[in-house]
Amino acid sequence: MKKNPNLLWITAIALGWLFDFLFWKERPGINFAIFIVLCLIGGFFILRKDEKHAARGTLWLIPLILFFAAITFIRAEPMTVVLSVVLTLFLMGVTAITFLGGRWIWYSLADYFFGFLKLIGSMIARPLLFSTEVKREEIENKAAAKKINLWPVLRGIVIALPVVAIFAALLSSADVVFGNQLDAFIKLFKLENLSEYIFRLVYILIGAYLLAGVFLHAASESKDEKLQGEGKPSLISRFLGFTESAIVLGSVTVLFAAFVAIQFRYFFGGQSNINIEGYTYSEYARRGFGELITVAFFSLFMILGLGAVTRRENEPQRRAFSGLSIAILALVLVMLVSAYQRLVLYETAYGFSRLRAYTHVVLIWIGLLLGAVVVLEILRRERAFSTAALFASLGFVLSLSLLNVDGFIVRQNVNRATRGKGLDVPYLVSLSTDSVAVLADEFQSAALPGLTRDAVGAVLFCRTQSNSGGPAKDWRGFTLSQWRAEAAINKAQEKLSRYRIVNENFPIQILTPGSVLYNCLGGSGD
Repeated sequence: MKKNPNLLWITAIALGWLFDFLFWKERPGINFAIFIVLCLIGGFFILRKDEKHAARGTLWLIPLILFFAAITFIRAEPMTVVLSVVLTLFLMGVTAITFLGGRWIWYSLADYFFGFLKLIGSMIARPLLFSTEVKREEIENKAAAKKINLWPVLRGIVIALPVVAIFAALLSSADVVFGNQLDAFIKLFKLENLSEYIFRLVYILIGAYLLAGVFLHAASESKDEKLQGEGKPSLISRFLGFTESAIVLGSVTVLFAAFVAIQFRYFFGGQSNINIEGYTYSEYARRGFGELITVAFFSLFMILGLGAVTRRENEPQRRAFSGLSIAILALVLVMLVSAYQRLVLYETAYGFSRLRAYTHVVLIWIGLLLGAVVVLEILRRERAFSTAALFASLGFVLSLSLLNVDGFIVRQNVNRATRGKGLDVPYLVSLSTDSVAVLADEFQSAALPGLTRDAVGAVLFCRTQSNSGGPAKDWRGFTLSQWRAEAAINKAQEKLSRYRIVNENFPIQILTPGSVLYNCLGGSGD
């Protein structure tokens, strides 16, 4: 990049400006996916110009990045969108720290930690060091006079703008005539929002600086030839003896086995055993659920921690440690099945909410992760835990994306309502536009009972009276979810015309064709 440093800065500044153009006063939508694609194109372009080529392993990250970036305009459910953004940015970071090496699939937790730590350091310091090195080399080669360097000019403008603005404000206050002339001059160039423009320019340049740091890191610090702990002693010395660890693992195994044995009678007894000890539906389903999930996480980290610090000096000790670890993980899996059973009972009694849907999906992926850890322990590939955790995280977000959480909640709760249970209309109204197409399909289904159809129609009618999730200001905030929702409501508009508002004050109340009154707001679904 030293051969053509201006290309780096032009690309970085262009991307900074595009960020401002795509996101200023616009909600996230297709703009996020477009920006991610442009960052990839810009980064690969300047790195290729510098004769830096991505490793084959790194290229496998690109489809994942594009998929999760696209979720931001396909789905509108908040958790799905937030996790997709986080994973997209994480995978972009992994691309930067492994660009030349491509060995991310072999990374341990320590590799990820130190890799991102170095990336942050490069974002802060490397652009400045790069500029200093380029300037020094130009002076040494006496080439400074032969090249047009726009960077000092740009820096001068950025520094001058706030200084001039401050002095202009002071002088305007000191002299009314000067103030009026200055106002006329500003209006001539439509600079009424000069302070806003200065703020935007500053964050564009800061963003460009940080992006330049990312590109420079990928070009020079992403070979990952040596992974943490590879070919050298572990970062953490194995200070704990086998006996101490065996006592800890053995004690926990006995405790977990006793817990499972005592509770087994009504862990899997289902509804017939709910009233043992006088439990209600809610108490049976919720009691200890959080504690069981906490036990699963702490058990996993205990095994990983002890594995990192325990000395295993011979084969019998290694087998014993693995056996105890596997026994604990197997018992934890039984507990997770119990937690899943409790959750299903709670959902049957009270219906689905977002939190219950998230938990439903995450329990499956925690179970798969624990199963993967058992396999890795048997194969003695503990280092691959970070890869297993990464794929479990990707799988969880992928599941939420494909599931359509809000649409899933609608289907389950409407199905529950057809069996004589109530339908929480205000809660369904509060869901994102992901739910609207499913609601419209259910509303127009001939198999739906009349009262349930009226309730579903009430949800759709309430949504037409709400401004939440309204159309984006322009194409930058476009989402496929909003587009499908508007099309679905338009299709059902004729049937919805039979609903009417009976109270326009907050909360809005509507009357269905079956003369049932509903509030449009109020339910929490927790």
